Amino acid sequence: MASQLFSPIQLRGLTLPNRIVIAPMCEFSAENGNATDWHLIHLGHLALSGAGLLIIEATGVEPRGRITPECLGLYNDENEAALARVLEVARKYSKMPIGLQLGHAGRKGSLRNPADGQGRGHATEAEGGWQTIGPSPLPFAADWPAPKEMDRQDMDEVSAAFVQATVRCERLGIDLLEIHGAHGYLISSFLSPLANQRHDSYGGSLENRMRFPLEVFEAVRAAWPEHKPLGVRFNGTDWDERGISTEEAVLFGQALAARGCDYADISSGGNGFAKIPSGPGYQVRFASRVKDGAVMPTMAVGLIREPAHAEAIIASGQADMVAIGRGFLNDPRWPWHAAEELGVRIEVPFPYSRAATRADIPSYAR
Repeated sequence: MASQLFSPIQLRGLTLPNRIVIAPMCEFSAENGNATDWHLIHLGHLALSGAGLLIIEATGVEPRGRITPECLGLYNDENEAALARVLEVARKYSKMPIGLQLGHAGRKGSLRNPADGQGRGHATEAEGGWQTIGPSPLPFAADWPAPKEMDRQDMDEVSAAFVQATVRCERLGIDLLEIHGAHGYLISSFLSPLANQRHDSYGGSLENRMRFPLEVFEAVRAAWPEHKPLGVRFNGTDWDERGISTEEAVLFGQALAARGCDYADISSGGNGFAKIPSGPGYQVRFASRVKDGAVMPTMAVGLIREPAHAEAIIASGQADMVAIGRGFLNDPRWPWHAAEELGVRIEVPFPYSRAATRADIPSYAR
């Protein structure tokens, strides 16, 4: 039987050659929001992996939208030029579609770089930190400063920043966009009662809590070319009975689908300190619920490491794509090995052809 994991999928005008997606992974290696030589190496070698899609890490739409001062940004010409350099090199050697995840950290921004050994605490102004914003003036942790409660002007500024970053992505030739609406960052915090305790039309009921996230989505969709796909990563649960429920996630998915969303990337948690029963595929069931309830393609994420497991997720219809992060950090040729295990022939770069045991390459290259 033919592998479903290695079957193509079409999202608007973009056809992915297989269902394996390289998940966006924060690298904490940017300088003033600019991609560096590390991104050239990191994204360049992943572009040779044989995956169906590579999504660039969460990219701040404005300086205060970054998670740390070392996170990638796309809010000025210098950011755009730096990323253009990386993309130019990657595309010279790979035809893999490249997407980008647009994000805003909200109240979980202004963190110290985890690589500095001080933990994930809040960065002070002296450490390059800034005043964060959120739906309500509720700090994420007791020892963190409270974010500024967003007013209408703040919302308009953030929406405009998402639009400007979208325009830059089009100039860069990005093939697919994903809005980061999970993990307790700004969009996610508006959706969750754990972070959103407003008493106006943007808080309270699910309809109100969805209002700003949907405004951002509509603004991005309007600015993004009609033929290019736009997806959203959002939580299937907060793992807290006071937070967003899976039923609410399905309703949010339905609202997105009605507005032209092409897929949902379903994750969980991050709006509070919850005990999460993690394990291989621990979030797949949420992707399945949204897929069925919102009638929209979904991407499953969460410790999916084994090719047979990924194949089963797609073949059983639980999700339409699998996004792998840590698995690719451990094994940058994950699709090659999955193809070998599943009996699939895939195309690999000619200079590496002698290392592949199954590849659509001329026999003389072996």
